[in-house]
Amino acid sequence: MRAEVLLGLTVLASLPASHGLTAIRTSDASHTIAQTMPSTAMSVITDAIRAAAAGDTVRVPAAVYSGPTIVIDRPLMLIGERGAVLDGEGERALIEIRADNVIVRGLTFRNVGVSFVEDRAALRVTDARNCELLENRFEATFFAIYLEKVDGCQVRGNRVTGAGRRETMAGNGVHVWNSRNITITDNEVRGHRDGIYLEFVKQSRVEGNRSADNVRYGVHFMFSDSCQYLDNAFVRNGAGVAVMYARFVVMERNTFERNRGTATYGLLLKDIRDSRISGNRFIGNTVGLLADGSNRLAVKANTFRENGWAIKVLANATDNRFTDNVFVGNTFDVATNSRRSSSSFERNYWDAYRGYDLDGDGFGDVPFRPVRLFSLIVERYPTALSLLRSLFIDILDAAERVLPLLTPETLVDAEPRMGLP
Repeated sequence: MRAEVLLGLTVLASLPASHGLTAIRTSDASHTIAQTMPSTAMSVITDAIRAAAAGDTVRVPAAVYSGPTIVIDRPLMLIGERGAVLDGEGERALIEIRADNVIVRGLTFRNVGVSFVEDRAALRVTDARNCELLENRFEATFFAIYLEKVDGCQVRGNRVTGAGRRETMAGNGVHVWNSRNITITDNEVRGHRDGIYLEFVKQSRVEGNRSADNVRYGVHFMFSDSCQYLDNAFVRNGAGVAVMYARFVVMERNTFERNRGTATYGLLLKDIRDSRISGNRFIGNTVGLLADGSNRLAVKANTFRENGWAIKVLANATDNRFTDNVFVGNTFDVATNSRRSSSSFERNYWDAYRGYDLDGDGFGDVPFRPVRLFSLIVERYPTALSLLRSLFIDILDAAERVLPLLTPETLVDAEPRMGLP
């Protein structure tokens, strides 16, 4: 190895000149900057990584690079300059990270082809800790970001755009499996099967993301306890958002908007326990929130506006409390498949309430029954929905309000709010 001291820098000529690569290390040996020259083969980046020591920085100049998958097996920073593009040519994954403390930032990942035999990803992290995937772009990728068996990793500020049209031809935008302490923040994901997917994930946070126009779910997580979902927007996804088989979940200040279809929900809660759903906005969905087999939920201070069904509470959802919510402009405020329920509604605002407040305490003196008789008929005979605007249904609703015999006797708000909270 030849070493030359030049203006306080030590130049390490550790690679043959044919590689077109210069590795520059600061005099305190703390960082390396590897700069590729005109060659655009991804093997040049691989050689720079092999030449780097732990904690070094590898910079990738603007160019379109193609070739074999890059493997990062040591802690370092891989930084793309503006215009640095890794192209999978529709045939291969692009980067695999197999080391702790790796940072990948500022790269564009493109053209990861569809595979029916592997979860092919643009950027995969396996068995690693404390990775940071920051401010990258993903275009026409199968899976974009794939984390498996990782701990303490951050996915922040990425822009992910897939080209999925069918579930079988699309992977997930951000896919996390069997991991913990993950933060997924300020990303934009669209055009994938599921925008964000978590399975067997613990103590993680999904915050400030926008997941829109995905084939199936904006976010989909299963068996993922003690996770938080804060300040996200889930818009126009094929089936909405699905939360399944988890406990101690917190979902606050999210927006579920225009998720529409015959089997589409703003938020589906399937077998969820001991969780909090508060301060969210459900706007223009076919079904705002569906609780199926979910127990001990605190659903508080949410807004349900202009949905087909604001809330569906199935008979197997027990001991849930709906308090201080706002219901405005929904076709059906609450629907169920049973005349009995152990869930309760307390001090919500209902725009359909026609009661009075003689004592002036801000709460109605007459209880409100949010379940329309017609919604029970539609639950059993869906084709009856075609009668929604008919005079017959108006008469049916009026009769049920005067003499409520068939609507669930337990789904009653005893103190409905007179005004918006």
